[in-house]
Amino acid sequence: MTRAAIFLPFLLGLAACSGSNADETVGVTPVALVSLGKATTGNIAQSVTLYGEIERGGDSQIVLSAPVEATVVSINAPAGSAVAAGTVLARLRASPASQAQFRAASADASAAQQALARAQRLRADGLASDADVEAARSRTSAASALAASFNERSASLTLRAPSAGFVDATGASDGDLVQPGAAIVTLSRSGAVKARFGIDPARARGLAAGSLIEIHPGDGSTPFVVPITSISPVAHAQTRLASILVQIPAQQGLAAGQPLSARVVMRTSNAAVIVPYAALLDDGGQPFVFVVKDGVAHRRDVETGASDGKQAAVLKGVSDGEVVVADGATGVEDGMKVRTR
Repeated sequence: MTRAAIFLPFLLGLAACSGSNADETVGVTPVALVSLGKATTGNIAQSVTLYGEIERGGDSQIVLSAPVEATVVSINAPAGSAVAAGTVLARLRASPASQAQFRAASADASAAQQALARAQRLRADGLASDADVEAARSRTSAASALAASFNERSASLTLRAPSAGFVDATGASDGDLVQPGAAIVTLSRSGAVKARFGIDPARARGLAAGSLIEIHPGDGSTPFVVPITSISPVAHAQTRLASILVQIPAQQGLAAGQPLSARVVMRTSNAAVIVPYAALLDDGGQPFVFVVKDGVAHRRDVETGASDGKQAAVLKGVSDGEVVVADGATGVEDGMKVRTR
């Protein structure tokens, strides 16, 4: 007997065993290992992040301006300084042109006073009328008022803080020549200030004055909670957002224009079916879940509502009491058998 004849039965048997294992592998039904959760009916809290800032203008800010054309001698409180009422913020000196105007106004007032006295003497001598005296008196009044105005403005060249606060900005530097009305220092008052936050108008309708909002200052300081003062549902023309206004306590020390973020908790208006957030999957923008029945997972397209990151409201597609794949859903296909971990 040849060597080939001896090994032929052995090879045929080995091939038969291999074919049997392959058939068994092909016949195995895939099973996904998952965790399950039950859909329940209830309300769900949703935390929404908002962005805003401390309002500028109004009573919260004071702009100190140059009363006349002047040279900046010194800026005594740079931006960011905390100042008390009466603190010197800047010193100015009248420019040569302003000084000439002061002298001219004083001279005009003196000349008008002398003209009035002369008109009164002439009237007493019958050489001038009452109208002449009244005209002289009017010119004297106007010239005196102008001179007094110049004198008052020249006395205001030292700019002081009218109240305690923070220096927001300075509009000039030492040695600058500034024109009348130029902003030299912008001061934010200490005390309670208002903050405004933008919010989607639809969400604004779910809030009410008095609801609590958690404020996060942009400088990283400790968050704090205050009630909402008022809500304006009218959308801003550019941002298309409604507004939430809150009062910021004085002790927070926040200045006008400071950026803020906030978190406010909202609730769905009606009871909704709630599922674990991890149960939600997405297929090209279409959310869906796997509903498990008799150990088999079935895809169910859904319409979602509010979410708090742990649970999600399902407005359509799942009923109360149904079981869904809560964990491991990414390894599941429609119609696949599942078993729990």
